Amino acid sequence: MRADHETDVAVIGAGQAGLSAAYFLRRAGLANETGFVVLDHGKRAGGAWQYRWPSLKLDKVHGIHDLPGLALGDTSAHRDSPASEVVSAYFDRYERTFDLPVHRPVDVQSVSRTDDGRFLVESATESWAARGILNATGTWDRPFWPYYPGQETFLGRQLHTADYAGAAEFRGKRVVVVGGGSSAVQQLLEIAPFAADTVWVTRRPPEFLEHEFTSDYGRAVVADVGERVRAGLPPRSVVGVTGLALTPETRRGIDEGILDRKPMFQRVTPHGVDWADGSTWRADTILWATGFRAALDHLAPLRLRGHGGGIRVDGTRVVDEPRVHLVGYGPSASTVGANRAGRSAVRELMDTLG
Repeated sequence: MRADHETDVAVIGAGQAGLSAAYFLRRAGLANETGFVVLDHGKRAGGAWQYRWPSLKLDKVHGIHDLPGLALGDTSAHRDSPASEVVSAYFDRYERTFDLPVHRPVDVQSVSRTDDGRFLVESATESWAARGILNATGTWDRPFWPYYPGQETFLGRQLHTADYAGAAEFRGKRVVVVGGGSSAVQQLLEIAPFAADTVWVTRRPPEFLEHEFTSDYGRAVVADVGERVRAGLPPRSVVGVTGLALTPETRRGIDEGILDRKPMFQRVTPHGVDWADGSTWRADTILWATGFRAALDHLAPLRLRGHGGGIRVDGTRVVDEPRVHLVGYGPSASTVGANRAGRSAVRELMDTLG
């Protein structure tokens, strides 16, 4: 199949990792279109940030790091603004400042190898032939829904963190929040004042951290995640490994009994959930704050997954296909990690491509 366009490098995704990679491709001297393109399926700039719930204000967000070459700037006047708006505007300014060749909306459906040794990147309407791939598709498009017996019989509403739009819709409801991550905690604390009652359930006891998140601790967390992906295992979330920050808000939630964690229920019933000890809880809504998985289905034709279920990655480079780099995957799946990964991925890929 002949491609509609030809380029040296295709960057898939225009979130933090994709824009960082694009910046360093520009620094490496690659021209727009023929040198590299950025293919993003979002309708506007902002990556996954554009989909964050409106009540997530900027001052509640931990860890927005500047993209390389252009700082976010003073945000003191926007502390009460939705993070989705502020960060999306920043990403848009970044794309325009560096004249990055972002095409959107482009939903990449598959990446395969061509007879001449290149990659064929295909959407429903266009295709690109590329010598190298910098994949930066993140996780937002793959919300993870675990299964528990009886889940399909529940007569109330079930939704995922990705569907959460605000706490007011839970007014007067009895709500089960499932998940031990920061999104579960933030959303539970928002919902509790509106809901008739809430219960928080997690698979493991939550770990609230009082100590400062030091650079040494951060490196240890990244090393833990990196060891898994080098072994070809599915990555654990960097955020999930770090634990939960014991902020003034979480302290109040603990003191008020909102963050009173219960173990996972055994089954879902039409009207609630049941535990193994025979206790039950009536519910109108179940909010699954159960995280996300890497959005990599479009890479399936390359057969990169190993027996462990993951893709063996050294840094950002796919061990079995060094012309493909995964930025924002595994140890680089954080805002600061994505920035660093963009630089190293471009340098390695340029060396590989000659």
